[in-house]
Amino acid sequence: MKIMNYYRGCTLLILAVMLTSCESRQKESLRSDSLLTSRVPSTVSLHIGNEKYVRVDTKQSVITWKGASLNGLNSQTGYVYPSKGELMIENGQLTGGIVEVDMNTIEDKNHRRDTKLVDHLKDPDFFEVEKFPFSILSITKIKSTTNEGRQITGNLTIKGITHPVTFPAKLEIKNGMVKANGKLVIDRTQWDVRYKSAKFYTLLANQTMSDSIEFYIHIVARNQ
Repeated sequence: MKIMNYYRGCTLLILAVMLTSCESRQKESLRSDSLLTSRVPSTVSLHIGNEKYVRVDTKQSVITWKGASLNGLNSQTGYVYPSKGELMIENGQLTGGIVEVDMNTIEDKNHRRDTKLVDHLKDPDFFEVEKFPFSILSITKIKSTTNEGRQITGNLTIKGITHPVTFPAKLEIKNGMVKANGKLVIDRTQWDVRYKSAKFYTLLANQTMSDSIEFYIHIVARNQ
C-alpha cells in the first residue's frame, strides 16, 4: 500500500509539473503574440473609444499639388491620391483623423503617370517613392473659425520625416458624410526635398525652385 501511495504521489507531482509547464508556455506565447502585435505599426487606426468613424472615400478624394520656380514663371501642377484613411466624429463634429497618401499615384496635370516629370518626382531628388511609398497626415486638433471654416492642426510625414502643420479648411458634415477642402503650404526642405533649393545650392539663377509646395486637399469620407 505504501508503494502504491508513493507511485500515486509521484504521478500527481509529474502531472502538476507538466500542467504548470504548459500553462507557462501558453502565457509566454500570449506575451510573444502581444509583443508581435505591438511591433506592427497601425498607420490608419484611431479606435480608442466609442467615437464614430467614417472612412475616406479614395475614389472621390484627391490632393492637387503645385510647385514652381523661385520667380514663379515655371510652375507644375498635378495630383496624388489617398490610399486609405479615417475621420473621427464626436457629437457631429470632426475631432481627429488620419489619411494615408499613396505616393505611387503621383500624376501630372493631364492625369498621366508615365512622364519624365512624374518619374523625376518619384526619384530621390524629390519624394524617393520606392523607399517611402506613403505619406501620412494625422489630424490632432481642429479649431472652428467660421460656420464651415476650420483650422486644422496635425502631423505630416513625408519621406519618413514628421513635422507639425496647420492649415485652413472648409468642412461640411451631413447625412453621415464628411467633405473637407483645405490648402496646405509646406517648406519642402523640412522633409529633405532639396532639389534646386537656394538654401542648399548656389549659382542656379533662373533654375532655382521655390521651397514652397502647395497642396489643395479634397477629402470625402462616409460610412462604408
